[in-house]
Amino acid sequence: MNRSQPDPAAIPWINWTAQRIPDPVVRLRFLRAAAPAWQPKPPRKFSRARSAGLSLLALAALLAAGRLAVARRGAKAFSHAQAAVAVSANLVNAPVVIIPAGMALPKAESAPEIWQVEKTAAFETYSNGLRIDNKFSTGNHPRSYLAFAAARSGGAQDDARDRTQDEARTNPAGIVYHTTESLQAPFEPDQNGKLKQVGESLLDYVKRKKAYNFVIDRFGRVFRVVQEADAAEHAGYSVWSDEKWLYVNLNESFIGVSVETQTSPGQMEAAVTSAQIRATAMLTEMLRSRYHIPAGNCVTHAQVSVNPTRMLAGYHMDWASSFPFEEIGLPNNYARPLPSVAAFGFECDANYSRTAGARLSAGAGLGAWELAERAAAAGVSVSAYRKSLQNQYRDLLAATRGAVVSHEGD
Repeated sequence: MNRSQPDPAAIPWINWTAQRIPDPVVRLRFLRAAAPAWQPKPPRKFSRARSAGLSLLALAALLAAGRLAVARRGAKAFSHAQAAVAVSANLVNAPVVIIPAGMALPKAESAPEIWQVEKTAAFETYSNGLRIDNKFSTGNHPRSYLAFAAARSGGAQDDARDRTQDEARTNPAGIVYHTTESLQAPFEPDQNGKLKQVGESLLDYVKRKKAYNFVIDRFGRVFRVVQEADAAEHAGYSVWSDEKWLYVNLNESFIGVSVETQTSPGQMEAAVTSAQIRATAMLTEMLRSRYHIPAGNCVTHAQVSVNPTRMLAGYHMDWASSFPFEEIGLPNNYARPLPSVAAFGFECDANYSRTAGARLSAGAGLGAWELAERAAAAGVSVSAYRKSLQNQYRDLLAATRGAVVSHEGD
């Protein structure tokens, strides 16, 4: 695809991003960067893509004709506009970043009330049809972590040493979805014996490593491995944030749920069975109901994993762009600005778009824009603002290690 011709599927995201930029000068520069010389051919029928394209061009024309004349704010504001464009240029212009047409702000969704119907030593059943097998259940160290007040994430002017608003917790704050990346036999009737053998070997391995709280096998069976009251070794160096809290190293603060499947770089379609989709949805409903987990804190390993040595987002990339949020009954959390970029100052290297795929790359781009907007509001350069956030991350990481026993994943 030509760099000067954005995929029509990207247009809704471009529109949405442009509408979030309050400064008309910055907005126009973004539109020019995202669609520099696009002249779409008129389709034979009036299509949804054409409607979105006309909306984008009309917005650009309106900005150029009217608002640009009243939006000049001096050299300092213009320098922030340049910085904001520069931050996300590699993501906006990269041809591999094709934002899906359904990209939209995720909506908060309440969890249905789910209750336990039956419990034995071998299994549990729940009111939504969920059945949990306890054959491979084991313990680990008790869950214990600090949730950091998000108000501290405002840049160099914040007092990162003020711990008065932080909370010590033992209940999980979210869910991280993983893929096992294990050996995959063809999902066919004549492979039934091998499928079961491979699945049991996987569960034995996960139990020894205490790697996840739950595993969902190819048949959609849900196995409890590490009990929810204990932390599993599933997330390693990882970060997330919601409206109120920052979370660092999610082994302690988030439940790990792994689906028996594999992912590949840039993958957009989930390689799972329909039974796994149903089981993941039911397990998610139960966990959200039991622990009051917000929908926005149900995220993938690729969204939370970081490399603290190089300060890069995306160390592990399972479920990078292919997790079926909507089918699971969750909002599209890929549409959230990526917290590792926006709230902690992590960056994305040259290979990020290729391995992340369209949806995760879009979240990273939104995170970059949010970081640039906050830097402009604080009156500092993007690089200085990012450095202050990175220093905060290191302070929070040290506080995490001081508060609980650290058990890092791979």
